[in-house]
Amino acid sequence: MIKKSLHLREDHLSKPQKQLEILSNGIFKDGSLPTFKHKISNGQDHPLRANKLEILQLNLGYMCNQVCEHCHVDAGPDRKEIMSKDTMLQCLDVIKKTGVHTLDLTGGAPEMNPNFRWFVEEASKLGIADFIVRSNLTIIKANKKYHDLPLFFKEHNIHVVSSMPHWTKGKTDKQRGDGVFQKSIEALQELNEIGYGMPGSSLKLDLVYNPSGAFLPGDQTALEIEFKRNLITDFQINFHNLFAITNLPISRFLDYLLVSDNYEDYMYTLVDAFNPAALANVMCTNTLSVSWDGWLYDCDFNQMLELKVNSKVKHINDFNEEVLWNRDIVISQHCYGCTAGAGSSCQGSVI
Repeated sequence: MIKKSLHLREDHLSKPQKQLEILSNGIFKDGSLPTFKHKISNGQDHPLRANKLEILQLNLGYMCNQVCEHCHVDAGPDRKEIMSKDTMLQCLDVIKKTGVHTLDLTGGAPEMNPNFRWFVEEASKLGIADFIVRSNLTIIKANKKYHDLPLFFKEHNIHVVSSMPHWTKGKTDKQRGDGVFQKSIEALQELNEIGYGMPGSSLKLDLVYNPSGAFLPGDQTALEIEFKRNLITDFQINFHNLFAITNLPISRFLDYLLVSDNYEDYMYTLVDAFNPAALANVMCTNTLSVSWDGWLYDCDFNQMLELKVNSKVKHINDFNEEVLWNRDIVISQHCYGCTAGAGSSCQGSVI
């Protein structure tokens, strides 16, 4: 059984290596799962290649004030990995040299990086068209030093993208932890008070939904309508867009799938929902993910499996846009998650 095989791996392998081995193994009760490489081999998008770099996504560290059930980063208060100021300076240099129109800061809770505010201030001077901070909302309520984050975001015209599993307390707290729902509601209300998410406002506030179990998200447009209706009715909360993201079988969500005996069924669900139209718009073709220690990845999901870019340039120290351009994207079985149904990316559905 797959679940048992997790405990049979060599102890010297890291957790990402063990998980990649499980994903690559393809042992199923009724036959082998087709590889993602084989699935796309007859299409016009094979092999997947990187196009012009448009989005630079930086993971500022795995430290977080929450320990979410399905976190694909394995983030939490005990994680010490934090991007250094030197690496941040190199990232700023890359922004200056390239035509990236979107800077996307993520974590963990990116705000917990001690140089977060300095970096936002410096990056804001570079004329980025869309400057995203992925906030878990509760960080705003976690400690007095974070209470002014809404005003700081507004001062620098930050596009706030926030996780919100559901408009009800039970489902949100089940996935994110006790007390998360109430703190999230309070943080959203504070953001609304200063203009974020309000109709006609240029202060962008988007929410992220991902399923609470081993199933695919529903239609993004329909979910957005439901979220907006319930949040405005119950809490007078406004936001702009909802991004529906598929849970990829990595990190804590893969652990959950294995322990609950849902792994095989979920993988077949992803394969059965494979959509060639989604393949054309996957985020790895125009995005570069930079880890807290400066390594380069095609996406932050690959980062969690330690699958570095397929290029001579693998670290921010050696950044060269021409060398990185048109590289083959590194793929594995988890890529089914981004191409199932309407597709999935950090910006939600891709179709």
